[in-house]
Amino acid sequence: MSLGVRHDDPDTGRRAGARAATPVPPAARATTPGWRDLRLWVGLLIVAVSVVAGARLLAAADDTVAVWAVAADAGPGAALSEDDLVVHRVRFAESSDLAGYYRVDDTLPGELRLVRGVGAGELLPRGAVGAADQQADTVELPVAVESEQVPPAVHSGSVVDVYLVGDPARGAKQTAAPGSPVLTEATVVDAPSADDGFGGATGRRQLVLAVPQDDAAAYFAAVASLESPLLTVVRRG
Repeated sequence: MSLGVRHDDPDTGRRAGARAATPVPPAARATTPGWRDLRLWVGLLIVAVSVVAGARLLAAADDTVAVWAVAADAGPGAALSEDDLVVHRVRFAESSDLAGYYRVDDTLPGELRLVRGVGAGELLPRGAVGAADQQADTVELPVAVESEQVPPAVHSGSVVDVYLVGDPARGAKQTAAPGSPVLTEATVVDAPSADDGFGGATGRRQLVLAVPQDDAAAYFAAVASLESPLLTVVRRG
């Protein structure tokens, strides 16, 4: 039995010497790119292009203009107020087209009266609004209609057609073709209900229509050509 005797392994010594002889690589340090670094300029260019493209996209998405449009059908002679108008946002292909319409921030005429019909949802053209002297050929025609021959939804501002039926009067020539309206696209200026006094006893309802003067004359001629003429009102829109 041997005590205190150490036997050295020659291979272990060689491996330790090899590790000691292996050089240690220097630590790499991060460096900040200089202004001459191409990567810096490429990055700045990408950022600049993105900012410009985003600004143009936002500008294109918000180039609409708020203009007035008509809420419901309105014919010649109809008087409109802001309550009869709605706001539509529209993008015009040509900026010059906007001059033909009323912007929301424009001052509307004191008496907004139409000289031609405008449909529901249609932008309000400046050319459709005129002064009183432009409507010299428009008259207000009162008609009395049986209550059941008038749709309940007819009110001031409605656009209606009026049909007239009845047997031809003796010796009179029927002026309106059967099945065709005697008045077309007439604007209702006033439409009191039957409870307002006119139709309380007769069961009839009065409508006041704005029509061209020639149409009013044709209406009276058609009524005179029939025995017991019956009017029926048809609401448009």
